[in-house]
Amino acid sequence: MFGFAGDSRPGAAVDLASCKDPGGIGVDRGRERGAELQLYLESERVEPIYRCATAAGPSRLTAPAYLCAMLKSTLIRAVEAGAAVMKQYFQGEFKISNKEGVNNLVTEADHASEKAIFEVIKSDFPSHYLLSEEAGAITMDSSFKWIIDPIDGTVNFAHGLPLCCVSIGVEQDGEMILGAVYNPFINEFYFAQKGYGATLNDKKIRVSEETSVLRSCLVTGFPYTYLDQRPGPLEVFDRLIRSGVPVRRLGSAAMDLCWVAAGRFDGFYEHKLQAWDSAAGFLIVEEAGGRVSDFTGRPYSPYQPHIIATNGKIHNALLSVVNNPNIEL
Repeated sequence: MFGFAGDSRPGAAVDLASCKDPGGIGVDRGRERGAELQLYLESERVEPIYRCATAAGPSRLTAPAYLCAMLKSTLIRAVEAGAAVMKQYFQGEFKISNKEGVNNLVTEADHASEKAIFEVIKSDFPSHYLLSEEAGAITMDSSFKWIIDPIDGTVNFAHGLPLCCVSIGVEQDGEMILGAVYNPFINEFYFAQKGYGATLNDKKIRVSEETSVLRSCLVTGFPYTYLDQRPGPLEVFDRLIRSGVPVRRLGSAAMDLCWVAAGRFDGFYEHKLQAWDSAAGFLIVEEAGGRVSDFTGRPYSPYQPHIIATNGKIHNALLSVVNNPNIEL
């Protein structure tokens, strides 16, 4: 059923608005889920999830409406499926191997989580484009792309540290419209929908109000292969900590972004991310009232490596430090 009454997860709100037809769903499966959703819509109070601009405007029980609702339902179930696998493997025995870099790990749990996520998405939207950390791109002719990190923070996970999560963003025609990040070990489910804000366990979240970088609490990450560039991650880190600014390093970019969105950190920067690291998190920050950009200050794209995400109030100042660590704070 669509919705989780009394649950902490953001499942109760579904879409009543017209949007572009997501397509890619089998007729029989679509009828089955559409009939299920229609019963739900008639029995529950529902709210919009994402409203595409259409001449028709909002409509009830149109095919695009229930398919939009299915996107959210599928996203939630996919994230939960991956998280369930994480919990099964956590602090147990599993195979670990290396990718690029000495400690850029991948575990059999990563692959199992990815498989569980794929099964959920493909059952509802078999012709949607998938981009995932372990499998890479599964290219399809679709306006919808699912950008998946089956375990963000794999090194933490492999060492039994509960700072890791599942992260999935949904992109429509190049625009991120949905994002979900779930850490089952601390029971934190972050969710954002384009234009409708961000939540943590169904409660609205907002970025902090801090206006000074010097008084900020920041978070960053370092690449597994050292970047021989100036200014690089160590130069920026050195400048900040020598100025007395607390800079944390959690080991999960998705969690870093969510904690900026929740107001726990005032800003986050990193020099080398992949699309799956930030696809969901950057939307969550923006929908919580923050600002996300590349190192030039241009609007953020997850398909380039540099990111600065802040409460907006310290953004320009932190941008200046990242580009010129010798600047006066």
